[in-house]
Amino acid sequence: MKTGGQLIVEALEANGADRIFCVPGESYLAVLDALHDSSIRTIVCRQEGGAAMMADCQGRLTGKPGICFVTRGPGATNASAGVHIAMQDSVPMILFIGQVASHAKEREAFQEVDYKRFFGDIAKWVVEIDDAARIPEFVTRAFAVATSGRPGPVVISLPEDMLTSEVEAPEALPHTPVETRPGEAEIDVLEMLLSNAKRPFVILGGTRWNEEAVAHMRQIAETWSLPVGCSFRRQMLFDHLHPNYAGDVGIGINPKLAERIKQADVVLLIGGRLGEMPSSDYTLLKSPYPDQALVHVHADAGELGRVYRPTIAINASPAAFVAAFAKRRPTAKPAWAGEAEKAHAAYLEWSTPPQTGPGAVQMGPIMDYLGKVLPEDAILTNGAGNYATWVHRFYRNRRFGTQAAPTSGSMGYGTPAAVAAKSLFPDRTVVAFAGDGCFLMNGQEFATAVQYDLPIVVIVVNNGIYGTIRMHQEREYPSRVVATDLKNPDFAALARAYGGHGETVEKTADFAPAFERARASGKPAIVEIKLDPEAITPTRTLTQIRNKA
Repeated sequence: MKTGGQLIVEALEANGADRIFCVPGESYLAVLDALHDSSIRTIVCRQEGGAAMMADCQGRLTGKPGICFVTRGPGATNASAGVHIAMQDSVPMILFIGQVASHAKEREAFQEVDYKRFFGDIAKWVVEIDDAARIPEFVTRAFAVATSGRPGPVVISLPEDMLTSEVEAPEALPHTPVETRPGEAEIDVLEMLLSNAKRPFVILGGTRWNEEAVAHMRQIAETWSLPVGCSFRRQMLFDHLHPNYAGDVGIGINPKLAERIKQADVVLLIGGRLGEMPSSDYTLLKSPYPDQALVHVHADAGELGRVYRPTIAINASPAAFVAAFAKRRPTAKPAWAGEAEKAHAAYLEWSTPPQTGPGAVQMGPIMDYLGKVLPEDAILTNGAGNYATWVHRFYRNRRFGTQAAPTSGSMGYGTPAAVAAKSLFPDRTVVAFAGDGCFLMNGQEFATAVQYDLPIVVIVVNNGIYGTIRMHQEREYPSRVVATDLKNPDFAALARAYGGHGETVEKTADFAPAFERARASGKPAIVEIKLDPEAITPTRTLTQIRNKA
């Protein structure tokens, strides 16, 4: 006889969970008690949104579901931000929620929420376990659902009395991974389509990649002389200094790259959905009928033809597809030979940051410096805001597993993601980028980094405004500023108050020594950059936007 709490932990162990992120609550005390005797590492966080984003980051970097536990009501609703990110970004995670006791349901009991209704549109599957004997079944199924097809979040509601009840239950067994593979006939058709192409282009995106798959994709690009772009915030899928890399197919795309994609006669989209942001509001490829011949490869059949009608629809995971296609060779020298080199040259020009701009701090030289000193396996995380433009456009990713950023554009992600990344990979350098507004949405998770001795470096780009919204505001309603100014704390002092290391950068030359001191401190660190709000983008100032210059 075992309690529901014990069965939950045993099912997690059986499915390979090695850590959980949580904010404790009385509604799942039985699980916390069972974790006391478990090898699973429990990382307590400061707010449920941050905990859920940490679980998302683990799923993003490992391909295995990140696990998050929160309490009912406000705990669950706080966590919904992380669930939404995991859903839009196709990331496997499982959120467990302590629920009111069975006798109190449907009475609007203390902190009661109907989670099937609340999470219905932002999770892959939502279930409430009423019978503790079925815990092994449901938890193992949750791992299968979270990782199969298009990965995503699963939400499991746990009534408090169910967790304390003692039952006999079958031993939990691990889930069986599900792989979708391309058919030889589909690859034959793709090969024929490419043999007649003149201007093909490849876009990589989505999840269910691994290092071996990325290596296969590099081999394919070289064998077929294909120019390759990476979808929004999926830049770690191809080496940016490889001669076939053409750039980031994301927000603020290189105009030359956008034109190349529009003029392509064949687009091979592998793993991604090419949603609103990477498609430039569905203009790079017109929806539902693209001008280009579209070959769409996706692990979930429901995504094939959902937004775009593909010429060839291949229901396969990215890893399985590239492993199969890497065996094929062109029968003759491709007609587009040399185009990849031209696309790469355009990328190098586009990704070279400007060295000047308004104010005393220039982000261009800072990005140059980070590109030189950070190791190739350094992990960069960020949330959302105009500051991220500098990272996505100018930092050149070299390896898989080095980026964690929400394609859903959610603020507050960078700091908790960095905590999770450093927990997972303690020997690797982890740097979080955040704007001042972005940091203060989940900046309290810096305390989690201090608690667990996780020496992350958080670069806070402080311009005293909600920059992205101010940019849009000045463009649409010039000089009518409302609700975008911010009065911020001293972020370096805040870091020291938490028990970390703090630095303030007010001149470009200050950054390199400040960053090195932060790294050498051995503590979680914040490096605050005081950026002039005029430096709103790498190429335009707020004044220019306001004056429509």
